[in-house]
Amino acid sequence: MDTTEQDRLVDALGQAAFTTMGALTDLAADAGLSLTQLRVLAILRDRRLRIGDLAEYLGLEKSTMTGLVARASTKGLLARVPNADDARAVDVVLTDRGHEVAAALEDAMRRALLPLTEKLPAPDRRRLRELLDRLLR
Repeated sequence: MDTTEQDRLVDALGQAAFTTMGALTDLAADAGLSLTQLRVLAILRDRRLRIGDLAEYLGLEKSTMTGLVARASTKGLLARVPNADDARAVDVVLTDRGHEVAAALEDAMRRALLPLTEKLPAPDRRRLRELLDRLLR
């Protein structure tokens, strides 16, 4: 790939990221959340994690994650529960309210982002998803 094509690819990836992040930032703000809190809700939809593991996943310090979890707990979105395998450890989980908010945000994200992909024919959308899956693994 020549330099011009590489530059075009990087520009396209940047534009896609900025467009996606802008939409997600707006959705989070509309829900009274930070973008990081939105990410936490998305991550915890189908799992429970220790605060340290969640912090590592998000690239944050554990102390930062502890504060974020405390603020989301105050909003009734997250709870700390004993870890099933280690009595000394605590997991972070979504509350029922957290699941409701996460589902609403997922639906809003779909409404915000799908119009971008609907410009492409179905085979191109499928190929884009496959390429993104490969890129992000």
